Parts: sequence; structure tokens; C-alpha cells
Amino acid sequence: LENITIPISVNEIGNSAFEDCSSLTSITIPNSVTEIGDYTFYNCSSLTSVSIPNSVTVIGDSAFSNCSSIASVTIPNSVTVIGDSAFSSCSSIESVTIPNSVTEIDGYAFSSCSRLKSVYITDIAKWCEISFNSYSSNPLCNSGKLYVNGKLVTDLVIPNGVTKIGNYTFAGYSSLTSVTIPNSVTVIGNSAFSGCSSLESITIPNSVTEIGDSAFSSCSSLESITIPNSVTEICYGAFAYCSNLTSVTIPNSVTEIGYYAFADCSSLEEIKFLGTIAQWEAIHKGHDWNYCTPDFIIICTDGSISISDSV
Repeated sequence: LENITIPISVNEIGNSAFEDCSSLTSITIPNSVTEIGDYTFYNCSSLTSVSIPNSVTVIGDSAFSNCSSIASVTIPNSVTVIGDSAFSSCSSIESVTIPNSVTEIDGYAFSSCSRLKSVYITDIAKWCEISFNSYSSNPLCNSGKLYVNGKLVTDLVIPNGVTKIGNYTFAGYSSLTSVTIPNSVTVIGNSAFSGCSSLESITIPNSVTEIGDSAFSSCSSLESITIPNSVTEICYGAFAYCSNLTSVTIPNSVTEIGYYAFADCSSLEEIKFLGTIAQWEAIHKGHDWNYCTPDFIIICTDGSISISDSV
């Protein structure tokens, strides 16, 4: 069994339909099919060619997992959901095209795609709306490069009108050097920019009220950050492992700093707090908020405080 053509009378390819068909090399799916089920082509290790028609709306969990010979994937502009581990361990995939129709990519969808280096999209705003359920559901987690309409993105400008940068939206994107966020954005999600190791510059506007857990963790090129006075909480691990971060400005609107918020920021020299010593001391600080960060200074409007990781 090497080549398969699905008849046009079929509207769904069921769960595990071709699982472990190790000799299958290509398959033709007709426009009548609307769903590719869970584990449909799981472990089809010789499958090199598959064309997903515009009729398909759902790609199920582990649908193409361990298809280690597939080199590229184009998701049609009909698909809304890419399931958990859908393309995990597709070790030959080098590029993937994600259309504007996709609204959800589930956990581990692109995990262990070690050769995946190019991700193609057409709309940053739509990309920001995708619900990524984990770090490895985002194809960028493989240190891929993001292309918008064929142009490599290094200096990212989020379009006006975007209100939320979702969880894991740019996680692991190591080619990103700067980000411009418009005043329409109110939420920066969990791990939104985690692992953006080349990110040097970002301005967070006063519209932002929430910076999620680990939002900028492991941004190892980031040297300074100013938290806007619209933010009241710096969440868990928000800037952890930012090894080149030397200066942080925090407004007196902040009432809580979460666990490990500035953990292992090995170059941190000062935090400029735009309030009094009394206001700083009133902030609720999570356990080990500055874990493994060397001594630094809190500069308040009425004096300074020395801080060490023993606090």
C-alpha cells in the first residue's frame, strides 16, 4: 500500500484510519472531506506527500504525528483547529503555512519538529488571535523564522486594533529583535514572548493592564523595561532569566509582584520605583520574586533600598 486516493463520497477520515501504514507514501484527499480524525496517519513514516483540501475544518489529535518523511505542510484556509500533537515528531518538516482561518492550535502540535525553520502567515492580527494551548503548540518553538506575506519579521509592529497578544503567541521566536505594541492592546498573555532571545527593545503602552505569567521570561538580550502605570500586577516569572536586564522601571500602580518575577536576572543593577519607600514595602511580593538575582538597588522617590536574593 503506497498511494491512496480517497473517494469523493467520503466526508470524514476516521480515527486511526491509516495508523502505522509504514509503506504509505502519498494520499489524495477529496474536497468532500471536512475532518481528519485523531491518529489518522499516525506513524506513517514513509508518507512524503499529502494535500489537505479547502473543505477540511479540523485536523485531529496526532493526525500526522511521527510522519517523519513529510517535508512541508500547507494548512488550507478552511481549517479552524489543529489538534494536540497533530504534527509532533514530523522530523523532516522544514516549513508550514498557517492560514487566517485557524483559531486554535492545541498542545504539542509542533513539538519535536527539529527541522522546522519557516512559518508563513499573512496577517499578524489574526496570528495574535490564535489560541495556542502550550509552548510547543506554536511552530515557532522550533526556533523557526516567521514570514508575513513572504517577508521575514524581525522588527515586529502589532497592528492597531489588536486588543490582546495571546498566550505563547511569539514564544521561542529567536529572530525577533524589537516589538512595537499599539495603545489598543490591554493584555500580554502568558509566555507571549518567552524565549525571544534576540529581543532587545520593547515599549509597553499605558493601555496594557495585564502582563501574564512568564510573558518575557528568557528574553536574554533585553536590557531595560518600563512597566506602564496601567499595570497593577507583575505576574509569576514575567521577566525571569532575562540575563542582560540591567534596569527596570516600576510605577506605583503596582500592588503585587509574583513569584520568580525577576528570578535569575543576573545583570540587574537597579529598579526605579516611581513611588515612596513605604509604597514599595506595601507591595505584596511572591516567594523568591528575585531568586538567584545578585544584589541590586531599589531607587524610590524618597530614597533607596538595597535588595538581595535572600529577601
